[in-house]
Formats: sequence, structure tokens, C-alpha cells
Amino acid sequence: MAQKNRFNHKRQKPSTTTPRSAPTRPEPVVYEKKAPVQYGQPFILMEDKEKNTFEYAAGAWVPHSMNIAECRQDCQVKELAQKVNGMTRYEIRYPLTS
Repeated sequence: MAQKNRFNHKRQKPSTTTPRSAPTRPEPVVYEKKAPVQYGQPFILMEDKEKNTFEYAAGAWVPHSMNIAECRQDCQVKELAQKVNGMTRYEIRYPLTS
């Protein structure tokens, strides 16, 4: 059986268009380190399918003022593995203020 020639002997001719200048690189972005943040005690929030959040207080699940997206901006949010009654559990920690 004949072997397939895998080499391309046809060389491409250099383009006859005007030569392009070297692309300019944007200046590197300088990142600043954030100060370390201390977080308080964790508490549990539950989020249902409609993105409503509930906090356990006084023996009942009461609506919480912030949703998970708002909590992620300021707080430390950790999604917990177990779901309860179709709701997702989150561990939330607010930052401590000095």
C-alpha cells in the first residue's frame, strides 16, 4: 500500500500587501493588594428557587433583607453541599469593622 505524503512541498509566497507594523501592547495593569479582612461568626441562609433568602431566627425561617448576590459583594459566602426542601444552604460571614 502506498504511503501518504505528509509534507507540503508547496511553499506559500510572501504576501504582496503592505507590511504591517508590529502590534502595540497595552501597558500592563498594576494590581494593588487588598488589606486582609477579618470575618465574624458564620450564620446560615437558605435560598429558594425564586432567589428569596431566609434566615433562621427565633425558631423559624424569616425573610432576610439581602439576597445572595448582594451578600457576595461584601461578605464571605460559601455554598453548602446539602439542599433542604429544594432550597440551597449558604454560610455567610460579615466582615468585622474596626
